[in-house]
Amino acid sequence: PARFGHWTTGGAELAVKTILNTINDALVHGRRIEIRGLGSFSINHRPPRMGRNPRNGDSVAIPEKRVPHFKPGKALREAVDQRTEQIEQDKISSPDANPSFDL
Repeated sequence: PARFGHWTTGGAELAVKTILNTINDALVHGRRIEIRGLGSFSINHRPPRMGRNPRNGDSVAIPEKRVPHFKPGKALREAVDQRTEQIEQDKISSPDANPSFDL
């Protein structure tokens, strides 16, 4: 809150919804989106295949699909790895402490 005191809740919500809608529209049109420092969103094509109904074992035709895919960027991977190591070290040094989730 103190870091973003100039943002209203409504303004922040509008900004996030606008970004998510833009990503969604780009993916629907088959485009790839890259957000530097975060990662990239793209569409993976899954070809049609035969599957099995788990209840009765019958063969079932599964149609082709387009599914969203997220690939984290190097900065995000490194930040998560570093923070995970820090949390693990904190658990070892003080097992009763709760980890913090500073954003």
